[in-house]
Amino acid sequence: MSKKILENLFLKKTLTKDESRKLIIDMSNGNINDYKIIAIISIYNMRNPTINEIVGFYQAMRELSINIDLEEKNAIDIVGTGGDKNTFNISTIACFIVAGAGGKVIKHGNYGSSSITGASNILKGLGFKFTNKKKNLKNQLNKTGICYLHAPIFHHFLKKISIYRKNLEVKTIFNLLGPMLNPCNPRNILLGVNNLNVARIYHYIYQYKKNNYTIIHSVDGYDEITLTSNVKCYTNKGENFFSVKELNKNNVNVNIKDLKGGNSIQENIKIFLDILSGKGTTAQNEIVLTNATFALNLINNNDFKYNYNKARHSLESGKAKNVLKKLLNL
Repeated sequence: MSKKILENLFLKKTLTKDESRKLIIDMSNGNINDYKIIAIISIYNMRNPTINEIVGFYQAMRELSINIDLEEKNAIDIVGTGGDKNTFNISTIACFIVAGAGGKVIKHGNYGSSSITGASNILKGLGFKFTNKKKNLKNQLNKTGICYLHAPIFHHFLKKISIYRKNLEVKTIFNLLGPMLNPCNPRNILLGVNNLNVARIYHYIYQYKKNNYTIIHSVDGYDEITLTSNVKCYTNKGENFFSVKELNKNNVNVNIKDLKGGNSIQENIKIFLDILSGKGTTAQNEIVLTNATFALNLINNNDFKYNYNKARHSLESGKAKNVLKKLLNL
């Protein structure tokens, strides 16, 4: 890495696309030592990256990754940037509800870095075996409606730097890149962002991509629809704003404590299974159903009420839980 690039970062200067791309390539090739990598990550924790920097980082990560085509034209990924608010695994549960409702889900995820439990922790804890083989992933998708792509076995660079991310115990620039790096690049994406400025950057970038997208930001700082605050929403068609009253159609009483996850991976697995098994609280159910409804709205042209009812039937009938059972038994 050019010493000048690191000096510019410390002087609070921004990088061009090419400089940003080269920075990631050099980190991947071992041309930057551990201390400098930690310094770089820390710099981007103190300021948001620019659009040029994100695009450069993204281009490098795509070049370094294993990309795969599962030949599914209308699949969705439900993903967030993560954070340190320790919520239960809302988006992962929503994925199984969508699959139970007949949607196709290509979920891209990882272990928790800034949170206790990521989607990969949940699935690994349940005995799921990660794979990057196209045949196996297509089999998952065709037989269950969902397949799971564990990020480190597609992005070896992410695996390489995972120790730094875990030890820092805060979200990093790679939390921001992750949602854009699904190796299958599914047509639809429901993307949660806990920072409004970053949501705007994503919106700008996705306008030049072919994805059908909805970017959501809960104004109280969550990267999912939590029903605890209003939601700013960006789509291919522009910007929207949803009040809690508009989103919470059943007037369910939801507060911050209803979002809380457990204090360990095992506790979060129990919450995950309880909700899918019909043992969730009314508030937990309403939260996951609302997120699943937004995802279904991206996949089809039906209205909110219709898709909410589809999601609810998927959860209450046990279809969502059955998707999980099938996936674990493949």
